[in-house]
Amino acid sequence: MLSYDELTSPERELWDAFPEGRRVDLRTGTPEEDLVADGGRWGSERTVRAAVVTALLLGANVGQAGTVARLRLTGARISGRLDLAGAQIDHALWLEECWFEEAVNLLGASTQALVFTDSRIPGIEADSARIEGNFSLRRAVVEGGAPTPFNRVNTALSLTDARVNGGLLLNGAKLIAPDGWALSAGGLAVEGGVFCRNGFVAHGEVRLMGAQLPGTLAMQGARLEGPGPRGVALTLDNARASSLKFSEGFTVNGTVRLRGTQVTDNVTFDRAVLNGPPTDGGNVPALIATHLQAVDLELTLARPPSGTFDLRGAQVSYLHENEHSWPRKVELNGFVYGSINTAGANNERHEAVGDRESVARRVAWIRSSPGYNPQPYEQLAAWYRKAGHDDDARRVLLAKQRHRRRALSPAARAWGHLLDVTVGYGYRPWLAGVWLLALTLLGALSFGTHSPNPVKQGEGAPFQPFVYTLDLLIPIGGLGQRAAWYWSNDSLQWLAYLLIAFGWVLTTALIAGVTRVLQKN
Repeated sequence: MLSYDELTSPERELWDAFPEGRRVDLRTGTPEEDLVADGGRWGSERTVRAAVVTALLLGANVGQAGTVARLRLTGARISGRLDLAGAQIDHALWLEECWFEEAVNLLGASTQALVFTDSRIPGIEADSARIEGNFSLRRAVVEGGAPTPFNRVNTALSLTDARVNGGLLLNGAKLIAPDGWALSAGGLAVEGGVFCRNGFVAHGEVRLMGAQLPGTLAMQGARLEGPGPRGVALTLDNARASSLKFSEGFTVNGTVRLRGTQVTDNVTFDRAVLNGPPTDGGNVPALIATHLQAVDLELTLARPPSGTFDLRGAQVSYLHENEHSWPRKVELNGFVYGSINTAGANNERHEAVGDRESVARRVAWIRSSPGYNPQPYEQLAAWYRKAGHDDDARRVLLAKQRHRRRALSPAARAWGHLLDVTVGYGYRPWLAGVWLLALTLLGALSFGTHSPNPVKQGEGAPFQPFVYTLDLLIPIGGLGQRAAWYWSNDSLQWLAYLLIAFGWVLTTALIAGVTRVLQKN
């Protein structure tokens, strides 16, 4: 147990101020001498042992009646290891512009508010901690150290299974663990939200798997540098949050993973920069959002992403996009959305329906997905149909059949080409009328220059080239011309046979195409 006589001058000042919650400021007032980055050079006049801080927080100098005891210290060098593992701390801890010699251990601790603003700390381990107020590391620099028995990976800030009843405030902070985890917080629960704005930087992976964030995760303007081996910069797999804000210049070099994440409001990447892990060809995912659930998904990026997107099984009510939203490859199978809104040049948004150019662009978007999957086409067509643009829906479904044709056998592909040319797979039945008109004119002109022979002399209607051609092309019923006349000219007789064959082909294709459309609709 520490005695008052053992304390140094700054330690006595802190000891005396603690019961009343007064702040002890050890700064010199000279900016050059107060730089926290140079805290290792501060002498004994600015040094406080971690053991003194621990003793005070655990009741070594109890508070006086009518005052609130708290530890407030600014501009100090904290020597030794601040070890509060498993402690029950009833006082708030405010350490500002402090330089720590060793990592901070809060493993399993129960504390009031924790403030380490503008400080430099070689690692914080707070797994399973319970923090009643805010946990603030604003503008702090936290560097990962050697792996521990609990964290076998180099970790700067560890909050696995911790609970913060206030907010986790990381605005302007730097978490540095280039070959490991900048933030390891699987199962973290934060009632008041996680704020990583105003210059927040993470060198290493930010891991929030299974986190419970009923407030929000705000990372506007943050910069994430993913580690080398995995290439993942941010992991939010199976997390729950009210909103995820990756906007206003948010930049990530590495993969963002939102697999199975459930968001009750919006996920926004507005004016964000998504650079996947550096690889040749950009075939590594920049965004993995499989089975994501959200109301809004804003992908109005600042520039095109350099990696791929994986949106398989994701479900959103509103999808917002702009000209920079989509990489060269997007996996879309199972992606469900209620509507698509496109941001224009002035960031004005409108529903993206009603023109062939948008349909062609979206079909190209779907075809960027590897392999053939019908669901993305059906989803897009359903959206166009819901918006009242049936013609656009038919264009999408026609593109689906043409894409599907590539995976068929040669015979099936040939039949598919025939359906496409003749009736557009049933989505363009007017093509059959064009073929019928063209063949009718061909037959009428060819047969009109010659005289056929009657099957029975003196019987039947007079020869009419136009009606005769129609009679050949219509396989069902008869107009009385085909059976009444024949040709001695072999060329014209073969032309008649070909027109009969074309008539059957057109009729079969028309029936097959219309049947396909009726079955789908």
